Amino acid sequence: MRRRCFRLYRQARIEVEGAQALCVQPLTYMNRSGAIVHYFIPKRFAVEDLIVVCDNLDLPAGMIRVRQGGSSAGHNGLKSLIEALGSSDFTRVYVGIGRPLPATTVVEHVLGIPHDPTEQKELQVGISQAASATLALCRGATVEEVSRDYNRRNGTL
Repeated sequence: MRRRCFRLYRQARIEVEGAQALCVQPLTYMNRSGAIVHYFIPKRFAVEDLIVVCDNLDLPAGMIRVRQGGSSAGHNGLKSLIEALGSSDFTRVYVGIGRPLPATTVVEHVLGIPHDPTEQKELQVGISQAASATLALCRGATVEEVSRDYNRRNGTL
């Protein structure tokens, strides 16, 4: 991925079965993810074409969930995107990271590396499934089809 705009984000253009896609990783604080959208989203962009991959504390580690639209559900990065886009109609691919242990803060849990090897493996499986689900969406599968295929998997292939 190339860095652009004074390190606000990294991007990579990919081709998926003849269709072009732009992958963007914000390098801002997560709570300000929406601040970068005007750098790469064209004026005649359909918000429904945007796929956002993000973490979810309410899903067990490694489980993914695919959804179209909805609220931010308290996720500050999604809240920032919704404000910047003026719409919440984009597709979300959530990767479960589970809840923090009692002695760990939410910030430490979200930004930290799991110490448990089983949890590390579950997260890697979830990331792999999220990538597969995202590619399926890019290939033209509907959100309903991808949801049916991936939302019931709980960290297993």
